[in-house]
Amino acid sequence: MFVDQLYEDYIETLLHKIEEADAIIIGGAAGMSAAAGYNWYQTDETFLKYFGKFAEKYEIENIFYGFYYRFPTKEERWAYIATLIRFVYDSKIGQTYLDLLQLIQEKDYFIVTTNQDAQFSKAFPEERVSAIQGDWRYFQCSVPCHDQTYLNKELIEEMYANIEGTRIPTELVPRCPKCGQDMEPWVRSRVFLEGSSFRSEISKYQAYIMRNKYRKILFLELGVGTMTPMFIKEPFWEMTYSLPRAYYICINPNDGVVPGEIEEKGIAINYDIARVFQDALNMKLNEEL
Repeated sequence: MFVDQLYEDYIETLLHKIEEADAIIIGGAAGMSAAAGYNWYQTDETFLKYFGKFAEKYEIENIFYGFYYRFPTKEERWAYIATLIRFVYDSKIGQTYLDLLQLIQEKDYFIVTTNQDAQFSKAFPEERVSAIQGDWRYFQCSVPCHDQTYLNKELIEEMYANIEGTRIPTELVPRCPKCGQDMEPWVRSRVFLEGSSFRSEISKYQAYIMRNKYRKILFLELGVGTMTPMFIKEPFWEMTYSLPRAYYICINPNDGVVPGEIEEKGIAINYDIARVFQDALNMKLNEEL
């Protein structure tokens, strides 16, 4: 049931713009995973279930905070990281991602995301996703001494299986195969490797934009906050303004806004993403009956 007529109009606009678009560029951030039940910035049931012993011992309040916590030893830090990355591997595809796939699966689309939790890559083909802030499933050298990232699943399984309390054995701390220094998760940090893997993610995104810039593009922004607007939000605004056939839709219960310069070319739906997708799918189904 729709909350009011304006909201219903927004859902109709969302479906209409998806249907008429020649290309859809989706920008997804933390709010997308939060709507699916994976909130990395909150002390909730999921966090306590998987990270409870770390929360109790170190007073860590959420998943994100734990990564930047100053653990007393590297063995304890890597026990936490192994738990975090095992959580990423084990997490099922969130319903918001499945609903988005159902809404756009017949369209030409591309996804750019600052999320590092691999949810988009689990739900959509890798070639249609650019993870521009890294991916927890990969390691890099902490120096970094060379330009390469490494899939870490086997190492994570071994570390996780050997956690004793809140630490791993010293010999399981992952080391760079080239220089012997510690490895690091390939996610945005002070040592984040902006090498060939990073450039490949950026290039996929830029190539899609160049191929479609004169077509009817829908920029669909999902759960992007104000902490790092320069990666998705501001570029979407600028491209909507400059590209003649572009349209912008933002779905975010807290930080959805359309600048005055593009107010005739966009809408902000300030409701929960999960609810918006469910209502859109129900409306689409009713229209098809």
